Amino acid sequence: MAALIEVPRGLTGVVAASTSIGDVDGEAGYFHYRQYNATQLARTCTLEQVWHLVTRGTLPDPTTSAAFREKVARGRVLPEAVGAALPTLVSSGAPPIDVLRAALSLAGTALDARPTIEGTVSEHEELGLRLAAMAPTIVAATARLRAGLAPLAPDASLGHATDYLRMVTGSIPEPEHARAVEQYLILTVDHGFNASTFTARVITSTGADVPAAMAGALGALSGPLHGGAPSRALDALDAIAVVGDPRRWAERELAAGRRLMGFGHAVYRTPDPRSGLLREIARALGGATAESILAAEPVIVDVLRQRHPDRVLEANVELYAGVVMERCGLARDLFTPTFAISRMIGWSAHIAEQIIDGKLIRPSALYVGPAPDRSMLAG
Repeated sequence: MAALIEVPRGLTGVVAASTSIGDVDGEAGYFHYRQYNATQLARTCTLEQVWHLVTRGTLPDPTTSAAFREKVARGRVLPEAVGAALPTLVSSGAPPIDVLRAALSLAGTALDARPTIEGTVSEHEELGLRLAAMAPTIVAATARLRAGLAPLAPDASLGHATDYLRMVTGSIPEPEHARAVEQYLILTVDHGFNASTFTARVITSTGADVPAAMAGALGALSGPLHGGAPSRALDALDAIAVVGDPRRWAERELAAGRRLMGFGHAVYRTPDPRSGLLREIARALGGATAESILAAEPVIVDVLRQRHPDRVLEANVELYAGVVMERCGLARDLFTPTFAISRMIGWSAHIAEQIIDGKLIRPSALYVGPAPDRSMLAG
């Protein structure tokens, strides 16, 4: 048996695999997809172009970009069985993220998903693209069914982010709203070996099919310490409004031992670079919520600095993500599913990479319970 190696709790700083998809430099406050600055990509590219980069390895030329956009648009159409099941799933009262998870499992059956140890990597890549492409259709249909409205079919003439907002709201969104949501989606496609991405790779390493890996990753993303934070950041803003003073609210929350959602990050020791661009977007979109959080942010950061002078606890991506999404017409219970729409693109790339790696991820645990009765091994 190989010697056990004790590592930090939470696997902090432990290299679990190799990837060429992207990386996060928490000390420098920088993250990238392939060789490109991810924040700059969000400023200059479409979501479909970044999707091609992350999953195919290159930024596409105009001809390739158009073809890839068409492929994604075709993929937004739901398998008949999935569309037929959505009313029942929604009527159960399950939150949208759970409906998405169940719908992806149904899609796996409808699309004859096979274990990833069978078939070719290309086949599984195509399935990953199809699942990621249909995610906004599922989320939008869920939102409309919950509101007593009929779901809308995808419009292949529109970009991914624009069509998502249209399918949710029922009308073509304002260009600045569509672009704001698109930039948010680009910023959250991938972000190192976060909990959900690692989950996707662990499940893939067992040979399970792509929908199983996606569904498991969604389970990890739903947690409030991961993808469930944007709505909680806005909930905090509501609480600040009740208290009437962000400093008093922050001090009270910290004294009670509660986390301040939207501040601090597990990796960054600098301001989260994603929060900078989202802050710009929120300021440009305007609105009372943006004005409130722009005023509250520096006060809360000051409180955190005084309470934890040895730590960098700046605004993270969740603080302004919710502001942007709500301003663009997305309800709070759609924030995490919207995050999933982008992160599924990254998961599909990691799933393909893990299939190629082919190694079962199977760490050990350090047993700390009562000593076993080894006498039972005798005889």
